[in-house]
Amino acid sequence: MDAAQVTAQDAAPAGPRGWQRVGLAAVVALSVVGVALAVPATGSGDGTASFAAAAEQRKSDLGVPHDDGLLPAHDHNDPRTKNEVARGLAVGEDVVDPTTARERRAAAAYVDTERALPDPKLVPTPAYPARSAVPADRYAMAGGCYTLNADGASFGPYYFKATRLGGYLLHTQAGELTRGGTGAVSVAAKPSPQADWTVTGGNGSFTLQIDGAGALVAQGGTLTTGASGTVFRVALAGGCPEYPEADINVTGEPFGGAAPYQEVRGFVDAHTHGMAFEFLGGKVHCGRPWHEYGAPYALVDCADHTVTGGKGALLESVLSGKPSHDPVGWPTFKDWPAPESLTHEGTYYRWLERAWRGGQRLFVNLLVENNKLCQLYPLKKNSCDDMTSIRLQAKDMRTMQDYIDAQFGGPGRGFYRIVKDPFEARRVINAGKMAVVMGIETSIPFGCTYKTLLGRDFPACTSAEIDANLDEMQALGVRQMELVNKFDNALAGVAGDAGAIGPLVNAANFLETGTFWAMEHCEPADGESADNPQITLPDITAGQQDALFGALGKVLGLLPAVPLYPQPAHCNKRGLTDLGVHTIEGLAKRKMVFDPDHLSVKARAASMDVVEGLRYPGVISSHSWSTPDTYPRIYKAGGFITPYAGDSTGFVAKWRRHLGWADPRYYFGFGFGADINGLGAQGNPRGADVPNPVRYPFTGLGGVRVDQQRAGQRVWDINTDGVAQYGLYPDWVEDLRQVAEAQHPGDGARIVDDMSRGAEAYLQMWERAYGVQPDSCRNPDLRMSLAQAKKLGKRMVRKRLTTDQVIARVGQPYQRLDRQFTFCAKATKVRGNGTRKTVKVSVVVKLRANGTVKRIRFRR
Repeated sequence: MDAAQVTAQDAAPAGPRGWQRVGLAAVVALSVVGVALAVPATGSGDGTASFAAAAEQRKSDLGVPHDDGLLPAHDHNDPRTKNEVARGLAVGEDVVDPTTARERRAAAAYVDTERALPDPKLVPTPAYPARSAVPADRYAMAGGCYTLNADGASFGPYYFKATRLGGYLLHTQAGELTRGGTGAVSVAAKPSPQADWTVTGGNGSFTLQIDGAGALVAQGGTLTTGASGTVFRVALAGGCPEYPEADINVTGEPFGGAAPYQEVRGFVDAHTHGMAFEFLGGKVHCGRPWHEYGAPYALVDCADHTVTGGKGALLESVLSGKPSHDPVGWPTFKDWPAPESLTHEGTYYRWLERAWRGGQRLFVNLLVENNKLCQLYPLKKNSCDDMTSIRLQAKDMRTMQDYIDAQFGGPGRGFYRIVKDPFEARRVINAGKMAVVMGIETSIPFGCTYKTLLGRDFPACTSAEIDANLDEMQALGVRQMELVNKFDNALAGVAGDAGAIGPLVNAANFLETGTFWAMEHCEPADGESADNPQITLPDITAGQQDALFGALGKVLGLLPAVPLYPQPAHCNKRGLTDLGVHTIEGLAKRKMVFDPDHLSVKARAASMDVVEGLRYPGVISSHSWSTPDTYPRIYKAGGFITPYAGDSTGFVAKWRRHLGWADPRYYFGFGFGADINGLGAQGNPRGADVPNPVRYPFTGLGGVRVDQQRAGQRVWDINTDGVAQYGLYPDWVEDLRQVAEAQHPGDGARIVDDMSRGAEAYLQMWERAYGVQPDSCRNPDLRMSLAQAKKLGKRMVRKRLTTDQVIARVGQPYQRLDRQFTFCAKATKVRGNGTRKTVKVSVVVKLRANGTVKRIRFRR
């Protein structure tokens, strides 16, 4: 059977023999993948291993992804060699930078002035709503202990575990209140649909029913079910056992803003895959970010991992470098989650909640798919079509938002808020919640692949189809997008994957398009702005290469032979197509943020030409898949950059380098791209024996106290566990502080300050994408005259313009502090000798609580 035609029923046959078939299919298919990945590391005295090792050493020297197994012994805990740029380019002193030393010093000095600006006022905001003795509505019981009272009898107490908005498990020490097959009510050891009660009513009086199966009835001092349910008086109680769940271990209320329109504070992750449990057919990723019955059901391993005791998880083994793993998740978490465990869930909602409580305020969730790799993987339950998968993941995001709302007491109350524009995002963050932006990272967006026949490319999409898809995605809520991921497509060429995985992805590129990556030798002027280097075996002929990479694939009809490339550096000859130009123009038209990551150097340079020609500031490099020839151009366009997170030492080095690229015309802040759940490894630990470890508890952003996180029987420590899962990102930021401070006194506070300004920097980039002008204080050429400013000021006061209206007319404020915006105008000053001089005038706009203009003040 063709892999693309495997159905959910085929993928998960019932019974022991069925599971044996699944395990065998997985082993056979993943053996092919494993061989394809492992071949470059093998040799039999024919020189293959030594050539492969030389290629890996070149990549290691450059700081690009490489296979440690092919290199001489080296210590990843040695700061001289450890993770220079987790997934990007080298940052050593020998690297040629595209900017001058003078420009870098000026840029870093400018960032110093940014840090000296006054901070916005932050206020504590309750994480959860206050609990009343009598629940006001059907959502208010979530996470609380209550009794059910009727006809003089009291039942319970029960812990109300929300399964959805208005739905609950009624949890006791022995299990869940459950309707039996005969309608009788008892306590069952495990939750089920017959224990999921829908609550209706309000003001303390409620009915409970199992959908389609009867309502809860109090009868003679006992509980049963019937067609017409009893109206129970629900009262707050004590003595309930808590439902098993992951802890947060952050004390202190999260912070919000003193006004909904002020400058925000908080960390930003611009690249993560929170719905990856659905991609690649929905059977590759193990666990999921939420489950109606909580952590014991969400944080479980894949069935094919479990049935083999963790020994048949070949994809996990290849990616992690470990031959097997303990398949048990909750409650022991012996082997996963872990930084190198790439097929296991990393963004469980309670881990996201901990990141939010620890200071994160903006989260970009990228919907992700790769149709060809999905088709090659033998187990699946979902469609492999990129856009079908993206629509499913977008729906999942809203379902999870509702689920989180249910845990927090009702619609709109949860911390996870999907936003559609920067103005809504600012209000959400200042309300103390986390703004979630929906984006796309997929290999074949909009079906825009191509097929090559007789040397000619035939695109599978048209400009009209691209427009229709962009309109659909905009309506769906998508606001950030990459053009490519793993494959060349009809929009652009791709940077390619380096290391041992390169041949596999390249072979899949051939299966998708009919061509391999068109990599050729190049010599970039700066010595580093090239695409990812491919494995090269100069003394092996094409036929022998076929034997290495193609023989098994040909026998099984799965993978073709990959071509022989010249020596690095490598650049993909494929650049940006006319359809790619049209897509970027379409993103700008719809005010969607364009991400040039994963493009070939040639395509990315052309894409920045388009961005600059459009004067479009809505551009971001989200996870270090761009190159230094592009980073200064992004900053100069008014864009934003969030390097790949990786290890703390490597990230601090990236931060230092980016300070030299900052553009003084724009607000500066810094963020990260975790790429968690996207088959991207997370930061490794520095070790408990370093002289400057993270010491628990520590004080996090906004003054909260951060202790070690617990889930079930597991306690995580950033010093020894690294970023094992998303809840440890507040700990990772503290680790950044420790690393930076040890390197240069004062830099610990500086890097955390820049990171805390990251959410504001993203929002300001996004505002500019909406056509808002940069601020007139950092940009003197945008200042209006004092006379014009006074005339406009009178009109703003008279018409009581809102903050959004003010920004649309005047541009971005230089400062947004509490109820006050500051802009700049210009005036002419006559000197004593009769000469004239242009001077800056501060324009201070005072605002009412509702965000309308109250008065204007001018200060020279």
